[in-house]
Amino acid sequence: MTISVSFINMKGGVGKTTLAVQVAHAADKAGYKTLVIDLDPQSNLSQSLLTPEKYVKHLEERKPTVVQIFDRYMPASNEHESPTQVDIHDVIIKKVGYWRHSTLDLIPSRLELSHSLKNPTGKERRLAKALAKVAHEYDLIIIDCAPTESILTDAAYFASRYVLVPVKPEFMATIGLPLLARSIEEFNLENEDHQLDISGIVFNHSSSYSDGPEGRQSIKDVKAIAKRQDWHVFGTHVHYSASYPKSAREGTPIGNTSYVRWEVTKEFSNFSSEFFRSIGLVEDE
Repeated sequence: MTISVSFINMKGGVGKTTLAVQVAHAADKAGYKTLVIDLDPQSNLSQSLLTPEKYVKHLEERKPTVVQIFDRYMPASNEHESPTQVDIHDVIIKKVGYWRHSTLDLIPSRLELSHSLKNPTGKERRLAKALAKVAHEYDLIIIDCAPTESILTDAAYFASRYVLVPVKPEFMATIGLPLLARSIEEFNLENEDHQLDISGIVFNHSSSYSDGPEGRQSIKDVKAIAKRQDWHVFGTHVHYSASYPKSAREGTPIGNTSYVRWEVTKEFSNFSSEFFRSIGLVEDE
C-alpha cells in the first residue's frame, strides 16, 4: 500500500526541502520505490535532485512539470501545434536518485506554479486524482510544500495520508504551528471521507545557532504545543552540519557527501528509520 506524506510548516526557513531530499534518498537506498513531488514554486527540491543545470535544461526544452497537472494540458509548442492533454506519466522524471539502480522519481516544479494561486477554483483535487493513476507503482510519495496557506496546501492535503512538520528550534519557532493545526482541523472537518494525520514534529537544526539557550527554550515551547495537540515529537533531532548544504552542492545523499562525519550520517539514519516506522512503511521491531 502506498503511503503519501507532505512535508510542511507554515513558517519558512526550517530546512524542509533539505529534509525531504535526504529522506527520499534514504527511502531509495532502502529499496522503497519513491516519488517526490515539488509543490513549491521556488523549485529548490527539483534543482537539488536534478542539479541546477539539468533543471534549467528541462525547462528550456519545455517539458511538463507539476504545473501541467493543475492546468491539465500542455500549451501549444514547436512539438505540438495545439494544446494537448497531459498524462501524469509524461510529467514524472524517472530515476533521479544517486544510486545506479535508483527507483526514485520526481515530479518537478517551476515558478509558474504560483499562477495557480490566482485562479484556484476546482484545482485542489487535481493532484490527488492524477496520483491515483500511479500510486500503485510506489511505496512512498513525498510532497514538498510551500510555507503558505493556499490552494497548494489543500492539494497536498488531498494527496496525503500524513503530514511531517520540520521545526527549526529558534525564536518564533512556534509561529506556524497554530495555523497548521487549525488548517488540518478545518480540512478534516470539511472532508470526513479523507483521513489526514500529523506523523510528527522533527527538530531540524538547520543552523548552528539553534543549539544554544534560545534553541532549548524553543524546543520546550514547541513540545508544549505538541502535547496540547497530541502530536508526536520525534526523539531524533537532525542537528546542524555543514555537510547538508555541501550534499546539495554535490548532489549526494548525506551519507555519501565528501568528508561527512560518521555521527552526522548515523543521526540521519536514525531519524529516517524512526520516520519510516511512524508512517507504517517499516514495522516496529
